[in-house]
Amino acid sequence: MLWYIGRRLLQIIPVFLGATLLIYLMMFSTGSDPIQAIAGEKALPPSVEAQLRAQYNLDKPILVQWFLYIVGVIQGDFGLNLSGRPIIDDIRRAFPVTAKLAIMAVIIEAIFGIVAGVIAGLKKGTWIDTTFLMLSLLVIAVPTFVIGFVAQVILGVQLKLVPVNVGNDPSFMNLLLPATVLGAVSFAYVLRLTRTSVAENVPADHVRTAKAKGLSSGALVSKHILRNSLIPVVTFIGADLGALMGGAIVTEGIFNINGVGSLLFRALQRSDSPTTVSVVTLMVIIFLISNLIVDVLYAVLDPRIRYAKK
Repeated sequence: MLWYIGRRLLQIIPVFLGATLLIYLMMFSTGSDPIQAIAGEKALPPSVEAQLRAQYNLDKPILVQWFLYIVGVIQGDFGLNLSGRPIIDDIRRAFPVTAKLAIMAVIIEAIFGIVAGVIAGLKKGTWIDTTFLMLSLLVIAVPTFVIGFVAQVILGVQLKLVPVNVGNDPSFMNLLLPATVLGAVSFAYVLRLTRTSVAENVPADHVRTAKAKGLSSGALVSKHILRNSLIPVVTFIGADLGALMGGAIVTEGIFNINGVGSLLFRALQRSDSPTTVSVVTLMVIIFLISNLIVDVLYAVLDPRIRYAKK
């Protein structure tokens, strides 16, 4: 297992370098000039402009800029934003909020999606299966911001069951509704993936053999059906964790959450390229770690995968 994890870690390095290089080139070689964004409509004195370009390493070739940025990231230094403040300070304030929100959303989508998917898969072709499929299709079809506003009005304003806005109090109860909204679409996909996998595994030979041996229904589902059905679901959930953190801009805006999504949105509004690159780089790191965890879970769920790739 350690050899397997080590090989996956080595594969992450070129992916990380390539992704960050692409992001850096897109923002700094073809994007707006950060120094011009600082100056606004006024022209800066040449000496001040030269000092700022040296401060942000913009006086160096683009590849040298990227290399210095990567060295800083490895050391935990994401550089300065256009206001002259360390970007890592903004990330420290915003990341825990979005991480809590995304983890809650993943837990909600995983638990409810897998349970509903197993029920639908075992009851394939019945009214229960049809109801779950129609519900998932409805959730997928409705945009997230519509689900958010409707949930906010009904559950927060009219019924007063949950807080309407999160603000500076990211407690569990305050994040419960935003996490549910954020994970709603993913819940629908998890439901459909689980339902399809379970329905495919129910008539499998090993399941029929276990059933013929008198295995109880609970053990049959948990050991022989669900475990073999979870690989595509784990793939989706692992990738979705990074997607939820990066795609929380809409949800954080609706519920007034000061997280990574809001930080990225404000940086784009201000043409703050250093902050934008740093936040996206953080998302890349989260995606890579999520995929590593998925690879390890593959090997746990099905040891044949681990042994086949040695």
